[in-house]
Amino acid sequence: MSSGEAPPSPADFGVHWPVTTRWMDNDMFGHLNNAVYYGLFDTAINGWINTTCGIDPLTAPWLGVVAESGCRYFSELKFPDPLTVGLTVTRLGNSSVTYRLGLWRPDGPVAAVGHWAHVYVDRSTRRPVPIPQNLRALLETARVQ
Repeated sequence: MSSGEAPPSPADFGVHWPVTTRWMDNDMFGHLNNAVYYGLFDTAINGWINTTCGIDPLTAPWLGVVAESGCRYFSELKFPDPLTVGLTVTRLGNSSVTYRLGLWRPDGPVAAVGHWAHVYVDRSTRRPVPIPQNLRALLETARVQ
């Protein structure tokens, strides 16, 4: 758990994506294992993109690969908590995007804050490519001004 820095509010995130926990997500200490937070962040980002833009990640000619990620924990979460992942785009480059993410219970403050950077690459060559225009337009809607 983190001390010193206060967590942001759910209102600080432009997109709210509901996620569910599973029995197996709890570790031997009775709370979500640290790796689960990353899975929930990844699920929210890709769920939002895929359902909003109609992108099929298995056939798109490009891939969004994770270049960097991190998480700061403020309080415990556990199964069977229904949760929300909030996301905001903090940087939008030519071939990369950086998100600020939050995770919280419906009634609670933000329990964890993460960051996540995707770099878009050609599926075959794995070289960076510009973010596709329909995806860029969506990312702009969640961008911090």
